Amino acid sequence: MSSMRNAVQRRNHRERAQPLEREKWGTLEKHKDYSLRAKDFNEKKKRLKTLRQKAADRNPDEFYFGMMSSNTRDGGQKVADRGNKPLSQDVVRLLKTQDAGYLRTMVQKERKQREKLEQVFMLGDGEGASARVLGKSSMVNAEGQHTIFVDSREEQRSFDPEAWFDTDDKGLSRRFNRPRKVVGAPEDEDEDAVAIPKGTKQQRSRRLIDAELRAMKEERALRKKHRREQEARKVKLEALKARETSLMAAEQELDLQRAKMSNSVGGVNKAGIKWKVKRRKK
Repeated sequence: MSSMRNAVQRRNHRERAQPLEREKWGTLEKHKDYSLRAKDFNEKKKRLKTLRQKAADRNPDEFYFGMMSSNTRDGGQKVADRGNKPLSQDVVRLLKTQDAGYLRTMVQKERKQREKLEQVFMLGDGEGASARVLGKSSMVNAEGQHTIFVDSREEQRSFDPEAWFDTDDKGLSRRFNRPRKVVGAPEDEDEDAVAIPKGTKQQRSRRLIDAELRAMKEERALRKKHRREQEARKVKLEALKARETSLMAAEQELDLQRAKMSNSVGGVNKAGIKWKVKRRKK
């Protein structure tokens, strides 16, 4: 019979929520929450009562020798010894030397990473970086000349490279895969738009046109990928520069502390008085 009673689904017990007009006071307090809060309040009340009784029964003439070495902060807080043994001057100087060596090593490591990333970033800023993967093509930043021969001086003076190569100003700076102009296209066309090559004397085949369009789409995708990679490199480069600057500042501060410990430089003492090391006249 008990198994059948457990098999039947029972009504879920739901606790009453906080009313909407009291929602600003947080969740509705239950009995268990009130019990914990009341217990904590009574314990604190009992502790305060004990402390007040001790303060009332205190002897103003009470004395013990620990009062000679102990002191208090502002507000009556007692400053006690934590049991930490002070290190000697030589040990502290040795520890600071090891810290300086670690900082120097980290600065060199960050500097090498920054210089390497700067070289890759500068190589990627070239216009020819869209030619496949950065750094794997020898034609990316190569320099060369394209010589065009004409028949007369007049043709040389009236020579138009954009009309000869059938491209625009951006295409003239490239040595290969120059984008062709679109017949009847507006001048403010998007640079990422795919340009359909203009037909030559013989009619181009549909397969050749599709191959050129596919190559242009791949080149546009490579340009976008390269642009995203350059943005990621720029963010990482700025982070490396900031970290290197912080490490160098920490190293300089540590060197200054070591110099002050060896009395080789001046400074400001706790009283705010400036002092400097007196050097022997030669």
